[in-house]
Amino acid sequence: MVESKHRQTALDNCEWAVEACGLMKTFGDNRAVDGVDLNVRAGSIYGVLGPNGAGKTTTIRMLATLLRLDAGSARIFGYDVVKEPQIVRQLIGVTGQYASVDESLSATENLVIFSRLLGLGRAESRRKAAELLEEFGLTEAAKRPLKNFSGGMRRRLDLAASLIAQPPLIFLDEPTTGLDPRTRAQMWETIRRLVKTGSTVLLTTQYLDEADQLADRIAVIDRGRVVAEGTVDELKASVGTSSLHLRVQRSQDTEDARQIVEQVLKARSNVSAEAGRITAPMADADLVTDLLIALRTRGISLAEISVQKPTLDEVFLTITGQGVQESTPSESETSNRAEGVRV
Repeated sequence: MVESKHRQTALDNCEWAVEACGLMKTFGDNRAVDGVDLNVRAGSIYGVLGPNGAGKTTTIRMLATLLRLDAGSARIFGYDVVKEPQIVRQLIGVTGQYASVDESLSATENLVIFSRLLGLGRAESRRKAAELLEEFGLTEAAKRPLKNFSGGMRRRLDLAASLIAQPPLIFLDEPTTGLDPRTRAQMWETIRRLVKTGSTVLLTTQYLDEADQLADRIAVIDRGRVVAEGTVDELKASVGTSSLHLRVQRSQDTEDARQIVEQVLKARSNVSAEAGRITAPMADADLVTDLLIALRTRGISLAEISVQKPTLDEVFLTITGQGVQESTPSESETSNRAEGVRV
């Protein structure tokens, strides 16, 4: 009891929920995480974004004590994930696995079992299960065996199970993947409520609008490194106050047009292979006139051109050279095979 009070006092006085320095993880010849630094302020929502295979999931699993660190250090509310893993595990909740004890049992029965394992009484466990099922829109399926649940329903139950004890720090690894828009919106409200009631949330996501809507700060991870970090507004500002979008009439002119864009704007550009659209950050919208003159001088005709405020997608295109996509199974499966961990 005394130890619990001391731990709660430490949490109340701790400014940082996560302090990670130089995290590294290698699987065979692949360095999945290569010196990642993260600092997550207590009481915030922190987003971790990046292209396929960037190292997002591996980073989360190291912080959650599910994978061993090859190098570097990490603390959760001041507790070392390597030296004090048992304490760390009491302070965190992790999604990323299907939450079930028995596939033949109902959603209610599984949540009650999880609640009892966490020390809740029988009546409190049933009340908590009913409350969570209602919050995640699963009340009608409460008595249905889990083996008959859809992927989206399983995803919602997974998050519900991780919230039974509402730990101080919650890791959400792509929590809304596969959910319909209505359920995604409900999930966003739940995440916001968790923070309002005292939790810290660290999430990875494949949805740029999700990061824009939820995250107080964002780390962009590419090839195992943090290549940018800041608020959404700071990241957008880093690629220019505006962005240029143009498409040429003749596809064979695309490369020449791209070179002209970079010469006039003095900025790196990106080309969408599907639509042949060129995008580039633009600090000074007045440069459009110079660009049009240069393109006309070279005899390049345009199909369309516009200047817009940068989006988070353009931040990724500029910083990583590719868009954010859903994480492939390879990173997760590789880490699981290498460590023998089921997540």
